[in-house]
Amino acid sequence: MVAVGDDAPDFTAPLANGDVDEFTLSEALDEGPVVLAFFPGAFTSVCTGEMRTFRDRIGNLTAEGATLYGISTDSPFALNEFREQNDLPFAFVSDANREVVDLYDVAFDFDAVGLEDLAQRAVLVVNTDGEVTYAWVSDDPRVEPDYEEVEAAAAAAA
Repeated sequence: MVAVGDDAPDFTAPLANGDVDEFTLSEALDEGPVVLAFFPGAFTSVCTGEMRTFRDRIGNLTAEGATLYGISTDSPFALNEFREQNDLPFAFVSDANREVVDLYDVAFDFDAVGLEDLAQRAVLVVNTDGEVTYAWVSDDPRVEPDYEEVEAAAAAAA
């Protein structure tokens, strides 16, 4: 996985923000620090809970100028529906081609259900210089991040 102090690999992928647009990390960093929240799949219990928690705490991230993006291997159309059904105020990056999870080395196989190359649950904070200033990953897809740690890292990156 990409580590603290590394340059965040730049990428371009579909953005689910109510419409389907294009997201490029380096362009997003022009606006401020970015929080990348990788998760295995939309509409699953733990992932839905994680994204709803980010929703409920979004003010703590945006107050410091950070922008949160969820990232999964779901299609942008599924991610837009996920956003709508859960009233999620942030956009999602669709990595349906699995290029970003490979680039960040956060792909995993969920053998219990026979799915391959999903996004591992991971959170990275990238400052405006493109440097990873916080990196967390879970080997257990049931474990959620420490939201207070993420918020503190986003504030420090601002």
